[in-house]
Amino acid sequence: QVWQIRLDLHVLNHDGNIIDAASIAGIVALCHFRRPDVSVQGEEVTVYAPEERDPVPLSIHHMPICVSFAFFQQGTYLLVDPSEREECVMDGLLVIAMNKHREICTIQSSGGVMLVKEQVLRCSKITAVKVAEITELIQKALENDQKVRKEGGKFGFAESIPNQKITAFKMESAAVDTNNVEEQAEEIITKADPPSEVFAKPILHTPGTAQIGEGIENSWGELEESEREEAAEEEAESEAAAFECQKMETEDTSMMGETKKDEPIVLSDSEEEEVVVLEPQVLPKKTR
Repeated sequence: QVWQIRLDLHVLNHDGNIIDAASIAGIVALCHFRRPDVSVQGEEVTVYAPEERDPVPLSIHHMPICVSFAFFQQGTYLLVDPSEREECVMDGLLVIAMNKHREICTIQSSGGVMLVKEQVLRCSKITAVKVAEITELIQKALENDQKVRKEGGKFGFAESIPNQKITAFKMESAAVDTNNVEEQAEEIITKADPPSEVFAKPILHTPGTAQIGEGIENSWGELEESEREEAAEEEAESEAAAFECQKMETEDTSMMGETKKDEPIVLSDSEEEEVVVLEPQVLPKKTR
């Protein structure tokens, strides 16, 4: 029998270089994890609870750390740890996973850029330096966590769990006194400054449509060029439709006012824009 360990990574905020961040989070979680202690006597296996024996760490021989490199202008420029905006404009990406012993675990290349041997060797040298620094930070954090836990304190994320911390999302229930609420409200109203008088000035855009107040502008950023063109086209179409409707109404009103009994009735078809004149039918004369 073996232990089955599953590692899930939940990304809370992504600002680029997600592979490196996920590799660091995953290896630290595995190093920090403790499994229950086990004893085997013959064919009898005993799994001890944490109260009986302290859990033991996993046997991790080395820590592979990923380092990402972004290339621009077909490999002319090299950038380590690209941000989200830099990833949007990069030509290619090279990810090297290495441990502190300078052993390459994996290499992954993506994008439409072709790399030469010298570029890959240069990236591997940079990776060795970065991996040594990151591994030292991980080991210091794990040692501080173990030291504080032995002293009975809390370290890292466990320190932020108590109340009145921004990452806790928790508050103790507080009793609310609802006695004499009306008196307290009247006292607050009397001490408060009188509200300022607001005079609403309606803004008349078109006949039959008015707006009270100046309104607000969109603060989420400017529209893209395609969105601006669509908005302008929709606005132009709506204005043209309103003008055409108003024109037809005026024409119908003038026609109704000027039509007489003797004049022919003119009908208009809105789809084909054809004018049909109704006239009395003239019978052909008979010839002998």
